Amino acid sequence: MRWPALRIAFAALLFGPAALMAQFTPGPQLATFHSAIDNSDQPYALYLPKQFDPARKYPLVVSLHAEETNHSVNLVQLFGVLAVPAEIGLAVGRGFPRFRDVDFIVACPFARGTMGYQGIAERDVYDMLDEVERRYPVDLDRVYLTGVSMGGGGALWLALTRPDVWAAVAPVCAFTIPGSEELAPNALNLPIRLFHGALDPAAPAASSRAWQRRLLDAGAPAEYIEYPGVLHNAWTNAYRDPGVFDWFAQYRRNPAPDRVRLVTRSYRYGSAYWIRIDGMAPGALASIDARLTGKTEARVETSGVDGFSILGNVVALPGVVTVDGAAIRLRPGAALSFVKADGRWRQGLEEPAGKRAGAEGPIAAAVSGPHIYVYGTADRPPPEVLAARRRAAEKAANWSAPPYARIALTLEVKADADVTDADIESANLVLFGARETNSVIARVAGELPLALNSGAADYGLLFIAPLGKRYALVSSGLPWWTGAEEANRGGDRFAPPAFRLLTTFEDFVLFKGSLANVVSEGYFDRNWKVPPDASARMLATGTVSVRK
Repeated sequence: MRWPALRIAFAALLFGPAALMAQFTPGPQLATFHSAIDNSDQPYALYLPKQFDPARKYPLVVSLHAEETNHSVNLVQLFGVLAVPAEIGLAVGRGFPRFRDVDFIVACPFARGTMGYQGIAERDVYDMLDEVERRYPVDLDRVYLTGVSMGGGGALWLALTRPDVWAAVAPVCAFTIPGSEELAPNALNLPIRLFHGALDPAAPAASSRAWQRRLLDAGAPAEYIEYPGVLHNAWTNAYRDPGVFDWFAQYRRNPAPDRVRLVTRSYRYGSAYWIRIDGMAPGALASIDARLTGKTEARVETSGVDGFSILGNVVALPGVVTVDGAAIRLRPGAALSFVKADGRWRQGLEEPAGKRAGAEGPIAAAVSGPHIYVYGTADRPPPEVLAARRRAAEKAANWSAPPYARIALTLEVKADADVTDADIESANLVLFGARETNSVIARVAGELPLALNSGAADYGLLFIAPLGKRYALVSSGLPWWTGAEEANRGGDRFAPPAFRLLTTFEDFVLFKGSLANVVSEGYFDRNWKVPPDASARMLATGTVSVRK
């Protein structure tokens, strides 16, 4: 029995039905969950049905707000009450307007504001989802996802990276997050309905038309509705009446489909349904196509995969698994895991010793969870130098920047001398300087794959490395944002500039003078070492030491 159900049963026994109902307030409301990212309470908008009954399971709709709006506006939009975000904001300021009743729980995360739906914002969505599922009786096979504009792109990203969480998805006039397109095969078992205005001047309708074609080509069940004459406000049509709720109500998640397709560049998104990738090269595209072809057989085709498992707690265990054309008869009692060695597959578990789940990079991973910015004082710099170092760390920690409203995120800045063992255990560290100037870098220097030589002028080095259960992100020499405007590296248009730039890096980058003049960048190998070609380019500058 899940904990919420146990709580409900105990309350009903002890206090009776009236006391039980008093725990829940039907209708639209605001709630919070606690975020470990910055030890803060983060808001979300919530709707409970008018005749909410805590003794039964409810479908849940998670909805993601657009840029320059918020969770409250999004909840009102989803119920089709008003069309213009500014009008909705004024209305919500006076209290939520009257909603039509639907037999769904609805939850809309704030996700820090306008910052897209990757990294910390993505984690907020799932933290909120965990909180709602803990507090309320949610049917886990009827959890749906939708979003508007920035939130529409977020809905696609979340759906395609974790397709087994959702029963159906409805993106509305979506701005695509870079890297989403290659994940289309992951929607094989996930119904998606796209909505768009034909005359949308912000996110052209051609994007959603292309998405439907891409999804259909991948075998996914994709629908598309286009509204003639409608601009970038397709939600007024998509959410009119109970239409989107009625569409969602048709679908239940299938936790054990006969066929699973999974494409990923990361262990973080390396499992879906009954398949888990155990071995791959993070950063390179890996794919797996697995079918249950009968009660005793499974067929699996892979690319870029060195190990995988069939999760027997989800599906009945087959007796024979054919992997890339080679049949493997399973040993009784052995784990249903497979490893590739010398080009041949055999039964066995791949347990990577270097890059692995939770220790794979890339650079943006270091700032996608709890993290602290650390400036150096070890060389006892004069006051003006110390102040400049502190300002650089504070600049990196300030993710709020025009033209959008302030990001609801507070990130800690510390001097190296103030970093504790508890900090190293609980948070990733963004370390500025070198071993001569930053005592934390000096402490872990033997574990780091790279170092910028002391006295190197006009160079900037940025790289990620595992540090115990966490990451260290080391920035030596020129800070990584030097010349960012000139370099114009792209990224998600709605991500805060500080985070957006970091998402464009792989595991390391060395530049001279400006990001527009990159000497070398790329991924470390699976043992966290610099590949030979990148190492040669770095060493040729005479400014970098590379660990063998």
